[in-house]
Formats: sequence, C-alpha cells, structure tokens
Amino acid sequence: DHNIELGTCMAKDAGIGNVRMVLGSDSSFTAILEDGEVVAWGNPNSRLISYNHERMRTVQQIRASDYAFAAVLSDQSVITWGHHSFGGNSSSVQDQLKNVLDVVSSQRAFAAMKSDGSVVTWGDPNSGGDSSKVQHQLRRVQKVVSSYDAFA
Repeated sequence: DHNIELGTCMAKDAGIGNVRMVLGSDSSFTAILEDGEVVAWGNPNSRLISYNHERMRTVQQIRASDYAFAAVLSDQSVITWGHHSFGGNSSSVQDQLKNVLDVVSSQRAFAAMKSDGSVVTWGDPNSGGDSSKVQHQLRRVQKVVSSYDAFA
C-alpha cells in the first residue's frame, strides 16, 4: 500500500490527472488513467517505462513483478513489458493470452486466469512461470493467488 500512496502522490505532482490506479515495481510506476491510457515513470534504465503506446489505451488492469508489468486490455488480451526474466516477455504464451479475466504476479512471473477456468503462466520457472507439469489440472479454476515465488 505504501507504493500505491507514494505513486499517487507522484502522479499528482507530475500533473497526471484522473488516475484510476497506480502500481509500482522495484524501479518504476505505472498509472491507469480513467480513460484506460497508461502513463509510466521511474528509472529510465529499467526498461519498464517503455511500452507499446498504441496498445496501451484500453487497459483494464495492470500487475507488476519486480521488473516487469502485465496489462489486461479491454478485449481481454494481455500485453507485457520489462525484463524478460521477470515475465516481461510473454511471446511463448501470447497466443493463449485471450479471454483473460485476471492476472496475478509473483517476484519474477505472471499467471493469467482465463474465462474458461484455465490458467496460463510465464516468466521465471523458479517463480511459478512454468506450469506445464500441472497444466492438465488447471481447469475450472476460480481464483489464482500468488506468493513471492509461486502461484496457487
């Protein structure tokens, strides 16, 4: 909660209005504005403040790992950015990131719950980013929660 409060203050100080949500990672912040657009700021060397601006106009939700962000768009697809080893590269599962209802994050990975009750994970396998061994059991899931290095 401290990051959210600090981020909100920073967003206001930066002249960013109509903020719906602010989320911080280890070195950057992102804010979702009321119109769904995303604004990012922080350490310019973190790669967390660069993203595809055209696709970031209809954001419904953002989650952060330590050095990456994942955003659920209004069409229920997901876009990611940041350090690849922290889940910033979802290309290996991008074709599965449709009809996403929720995304949660661990330190170095993300998990997306889809409308059909299945779950897709990506990022560092040691932080929950590889669910291939239990994928057949991830059906009819109603909620995904995260810890520092795992999902349940």
